[in-house]
Amino acid sequence: MKGDPLGSDEVLGLLRDLIRIPSINPSLGNGDAPGERAIAAFAARWLDERGVRARLEEAAPGRPNAVGEVGSGSGRTLVLCAHLDTVDVAGMSIPPYEPTMRDGRVYGRGSYDMKGGVAAVMSAAAALAREPMDGTLLLALVSDEEYESKGAEHFVRHHRADGCILTEASEGRLVLAHKGFAWVDVVTQGRAAHGSRWDLGKSAIQVMGRIIAALDELDSRELRRRTHPLVGPASMHCALIEGGVGISTYAPKCRLQIERRTLPDETPERVMEEIQGVVRGIDPGAEVTLRFSRAPLLTDRDAPVARCVRDSVSAVVGSAPEEIGVGFWMDAAVFAGAGIPSVNYGPAGAGAHEAVEWVEADSVVTCARVLYESARSFLRS
Repeated sequence: MKGDPLGSDEVLGLLRDLIRIPSINPSLGNGDAPGERAIAAFAARWLDERGVRARLEEAAPGRPNAVGEVGSGSGRTLVLCAHLDTVDVAGMSIPPYEPTMRDGRVYGRGSYDMKGGVAAVMSAAAALAREPMDGTLLLALVSDEEYESKGAEHFVRHHRADGCILTEASEGRLVLAHKGFAWVDVVTQGRAAHGSRWDLGKSAIQVMGRIIAALDELDSRELRRRTHPLVGPASMHCALIEGGVGISTYAPKCRLQIERRTLPDETPERVMEEIQGVVRGIDPGAEVTLRFSRAPLLTDRDAPVARCVRDSVSAVVGSAPEEIGVGFWMDAAVFAGAGIPSVNYGPAGAGAHEAVEWVEADSVVTCARVLYESARSFLRS
């Protein structure tokens, strides 16, 4: 019999083991990123050894999810979700894969984003596997969250559930909403000519400049007044631009990439109508295309999964959690889009995608205990 899965030494020992396994998303690395296979295999083996039925499911070639299951297969089903991939380690000023504990913090790549959440999910499942349980607990330890969320999308295509708790770091707060986003491309056409031939040339960059100014006006004057009580204002920024073929040639083409952060009541169709209206008011011939979008999240605070987390935090911590929305996107929207009411509750720390990354050790242990109590309550109901 292993030690208490919810004990501090067990939870933090698991976290350190997870940090030691490089799991950089291959879509973000420099060509030799290891991906999630090694960490997924470790997670499945660790869970199996503690009575959790676990297996690997390929979300994409060489990109597995680790899926765990506890319970009878009848009654309610709850998912605990965390992602296994991390961003690159370039520029880090601490050893990325040598977890160190200092001043109550665990340092290392992924400690905050989000191997602390992974350790909490696995620890809670191991504890639940030791006792009779109504319903079914599913673990979704998914790949590719940092790029296209192929892991979460694969999971919801193959599994059904009545609720989902994600464990992205939230400083112990209950996240009920987050923004979505849309990536929009704008292309303007000019006419190439020698730089001396003002009478023949037309610069696509100059046209794009007027479009950028108009989009900035839309962002500052209209979008920032469009707010949601949990996630704040809508926003948009011009992220990337390319154009021209030489300093002595009028630019024949210019391409702008825009990111638009969306509120829970906004759709990609509405975003496109608004941007197209601005762009074509300046250049009717410009191309405007939606390249990619992700839906926002808004979960009713009275949904059963939200109530169970709220009550469990109160029982474990001694007070109810603050209820918030966040501006960034997370896999919760993938689950919600599949009809699975979803919330997020996770540890505290800092340094996501930064040179120094750490998670507060006690908050990981607390998160594991909250997940354990939440699952018992949700499945018993």
